[in-house]
Order: sequence, then structure tokens, then C-alpha cells
Amino acid sequence: MNLDIRTLVVGFCDTNCYVTADRESGDALIIDPGDSADEIYAVVSGTGLTVRGIVNTHCHTDHILANGELKDRFHCPLMIHEADAPGLTDPTMNLATLVGYRGPTSPPADRLLRDGDEITFGEITFQVIHTPGHTPGCICLYTPGVLMSGDTLFASGIGRTDFPGGNYEQILDSIRRRLMILPPETQVYPGHGPSTTIGRESG
Repeated sequence: MNLDIRTLVVGFCDTNCYVTADRESGDALIIDPGDSADEIYAVVSGTGLTVRGIVNTHCHTDHILANGELKDRFHCPLMIHEADAPGLTDPTMNLATLVGYRGPTSPPADRLLRDGDEITFGEITFQVIHTPGHTPGCICLYTPGVLMSGDTLFASGIGRTDFPGGNYEQILDSIRRRLMILPPETQVYPGHGPSTTIGRESG
């Protein structure tokens, strides 16, 4: 596979920000830049990648805080599921008020995603899998062999459902119907913590 994945742990919640790139073309996608825009920018610039977009797996503050600065620096579109799009600029919906954050969180999205949409950079294509439960607009991104699972599925855990818009039965249904059907060898890269596999989490 020509997909290169670099993990940066950023922000007050130790969020995994992923810089995913097509090794052949150098085209890249930034997933969940939760903070530390300068660090993310330095990593991307130091490798000569061309950023084709920024994707948020959901709208919570710890996944979106570097959106604005990186969007301005890389002149690329910002993408999120349509159900979570209002949360980019709503401090209640994105939990900024809950954690006492009073600065700007994110600009609005340029592209609203839906289940089944595709995001292509170079020769790599991610399929959008809508997995509501942690938030109404949570998504995972899948390409054969790799799942970027956001805060839906973790190593030995699942996303919290006690925040506004969370739903425990819904997240279990999303995981069972949408993720556990993937090949067991699929590598899972979550929004927090270590990577895992579908097989490990289904056991």
C-alpha cells in the first residue's frame, strides 16, 4: 500500500492527529488537527507534502482547534459530516464551553460529507462511513487495510456517549453493523490512544 500515516499527539486531550499521504504523489490529507498547528505544519512542510484537505471525524473541540490556522496556511478545503457541521462554530455543540475554552474553535466547513462519499488524494481514496453515537455526525474513513476510526472505536473501548448528542445504543449499532464487518486484519487508527485491528476488537 502506498499510504503513509504519521501520528501526532496534540492538545489537552492527547488527540491523535493523522497526516496521511500517498507516497507516490506526495498528496496528503490531515485528519483531526486538534491543536498544535505549528507542529503539524512543520511536519507537513518538512516532508514536502501537498495537503489536499482537512477532515474532522467529528466536531468536538479537541479534534478541530487547528482547523483555521492550517486551512489558511495550506489553502485547502475543510470537511466534516453534515450533521456535525454546525458544531464547528457552536461552542456548546463542540464542547468548548464545557472545557472552559473561550477562543475561536474552527471556521465553517467547505465540504459537507455524507455516508458513502469518497475523499481522494493522489491514488488513495477514503470512503466515508457514518458512525453516529459519539456525536450525530461521527464518521470513520476507510481504505482497504486501514480504518481511521475517530472517537467511535478505540483499542479495547468505544467513544463516550454522555456528551450532548451522544447515544450509547447508536454507537454500539454503528460499530456492530458498519465496522465489525470489515476484514479482521484492518488496522484501526483511533482518535485517542494506540492503534488496534478490527479482529482484535471483535474478539
